[in-house]
Amino acid sequence: MTAGIESYGAYIPIYRMGLDVLAQVWGGWARRGEKAVANWDEDSLTMSVEAGVDCLRGFDRKSVDGLYVASTTMPYREKQAASIIAKALDLRRDVITADFSNSLRGGTAALRAALDAVNAGSAGRFLVIAADCRVPHPNSSFEEQFGDGAAALLVGSSNVIAGIQDSYSIASEFMDIWRREEDRHVQSWEERFTAQHGYVDHLYEAGQGLLNKTGLKASGFARAAYSAWDQRRYEEASRRLGFDKSQLQDNLLATVGHTGTAQAMMILVSALEGSGAGDCIFFASYGDGADAYALRTTEAIVNLPERRGIRKHLAAKMALTSYGKYLHYRNLMEWQPVRDIPPYSSLPATWRDREWIWSLKGVQCRQCQTIQVPVKRVCAWCQAKDEFDEVSLTDRKASLFSYSTDTLSAFNPDVPNVLTVVDFEGGGRLLTTMTDRDPENIQADMPVELTFRKISENFQIKNYWWKCRPVRA
Repeated sequence: MTAGIESYGAYIPIYRMGLDVLAQVWGGWARRGEKAVANWDEDSLTMSVEAGVDCLRGFDRKSVDGLYVASTTMPYREKQAASIIAKALDLRRDVITADFSNSLRGGTAALRAALDAVNAGSAGRFLVIAADCRVPHPNSSFEEQFGDGAAALLVGSSNVIAGIQDSYSIASEFMDIWRREEDRHVQSWEERFTAQHGYVDHLYEAGQGLLNKTGLKASGFARAAYSAWDQRRYEEASRRLGFDKSQLQDNLLATVGHTGTAQAMMILVSALEGSGAGDCIFFASYGDGADAYALRTTEAIVNLPERRGIRKHLAAKMALTSYGKYLHYRNLMEWQPVRDIPPYSSLPATWRDREWIWSLKGVQCRQCQTIQVPVKRVCAWCQAKDEFDEVSLTDRKASLFSYSTDTLSAFNPDVPNVLTVVDFEGGGRLLTTMTDRDPENIQADMPVELTFRKISENFQIKNYWWKCRPVRA
């Protein structure tokens, strides 16, 4: 069987900022809608891990042979993000990893590379993730438009839920949106020129090329899922391609925002969530050209266990009503220096404890079966020495044993800092912090789950670890 999509997943941060908040700060007309805002301890890397976890639910992670990650906003310019994400997802040591960067079309480029690898027989399963957390200039049109999110697709050749019928791609040197090595914020040319001659014209060329190549007609597709510049240009591109409004998948602009590299794949995940067997899906991505795909779902899509995907992440949200918090989360102002001693970074210690730090593995005593974290040599219960087996804790159900709040935390812009003790189902207890929480709705014994987050930055090294959060529905 040829390569196709075996599973999908997505991630949308829990915080949403209404566009009326921006209007209150800068004045002017308040547009309807809201945008997803990554928490202060999130970035493209942590969101990639979340989407990967969602996509791999029910699959053996050791069966994944490769990981391609696409983003324009990974934390390091020279340090592969895919290798870190692979470790956080507890993939095999010999997994193939690569980053696809510098283009909003990186997600579909990574998808093509994964499909080619599986079809060529060099890999059995490839995980493809796209994520972006772009920082717009304050009081710019991009500040209203940009949202944060991630999507993941598992590519393989068995139990395919959506087969790839054909594809068509064009490359273009067109300059519309760019960010130089020394820039933090996105730059752009005049919007009417870039939207019309960039987005609309290029998407039409790739889409029409696919229709001509396959002999398919726009009316034959159940859903059309593709990148959106804005709502007006999105509908203009659909009219040129011959799609009816009833065929258009919600582009998420009014509920999440434009998520950059992740946008097209997130819209595709949303389309797959609502598809039945035999649906034909038009899928396209724009950026430095355009990619267009024709997909057809199979009977297997009905049996795929439900993911959080787009639908559940949209429903589970909290309002971010403070523009000041948004500025703090994005570090868009010069803040008062922290007087406390910053957390220490040690690369030798991180390497030595990599299973504990990146993959959150504990140990289970072979003599008394007690699960203990962090990893140790002597059992705290029966004193057996070096008699342990590794156990993974990230997927285990957990509950809050106890907690305390710290309103004077110097390192957490989202005070109070909630310090927690978490009990795992089957044994094991972890001391960590809680994120994505409402301080007024925390109670002992409440169910929690683990999430991979930023902890601190020191010596220009970004430190990541696992926190807990209330279970998202």
